[in-house]
Amino acid sequence: MTPLLTTKGLSRSFGGLRAVDKVDFTLMPGEIRAVIGPNGAGKTTFVSLISGRIQPSSGAIVFDGADITGLPTYARVRRGIAYTFQITSVFANLSVYDNVALPVQLTLSDRRSKAELRAGVISALERTGLADRTHMPAGQLSYGHQRLLEVAMGLALKPRLLILDEPTQGLADSEIDNFIELVRDIAKSATVLLIEHNMPVVMQLADRITVFNAGRILAEGTPEAIRENAAVQDAYLGTAP
Repeated sequence: MTPLLTTKGLSRSFGGLRAVDKVDFTLMPGEIRAVIGPNGAGKTTFVSLISGRIQPSSGAIVFDGADITGLPTYARVRRGIAYTFQITSVFANLSVYDNVALPVQLTLSDRRSKAELRAGVISALERTGLADRTHMPAGQLSYGHQRLLEVAMGLALKPRLLILDEPTQGLADSEIDNFIELVRDIAKSATVLLIEHNMPVVMQLADRITVFNAGRILAEGTPEAIRENAAVQDAYLGTAP
């Protein structure tokens, strides 16, 4: 099977800090991959490079066989890469419906079709459990529900790769179980790359786990292999809450 995403020697420096350091990474279609590691390990910088929010200092990014290293974010979105931010970035003054309608419009062949637009919005909101909050201003949602709204906005793009950065942050325990089922449902039609500190969520969801430390990949493997890896325990799991 051909990888959906690969990075080759991917690096990003900020002044004298090498936030991502010569990372070779491969992601297969349909996979749920978790990226974990201590704060400052380079996880968010890495996925920001993939999404195009920042440009690499060196290295290459290949998506579906095409080199996308120099492409801007909007071009990557059109190719099927969607990214939800670590810090919520919803449009607080717009309704929940209108927040999702914006990305849905990018997927429509006829942007004047109100029926298609509504169907796309309602589908994304139903999948994320927000259909009963359609007309509420996004800024009035709880923080956890704003996180889910961001996921809905990502789903509205019909992505081939959905990148989720700390998606369970702010979710109540009762909402996390629903989120796990949501990601499993998403993975039926898209590949999921997940940055997450909640280790029970990671262990339940991930097919494979990539562990970052000091800008480099420390280890990769199944949840079972990562749990038993002594180097990972020393660098991260042993000090995780």
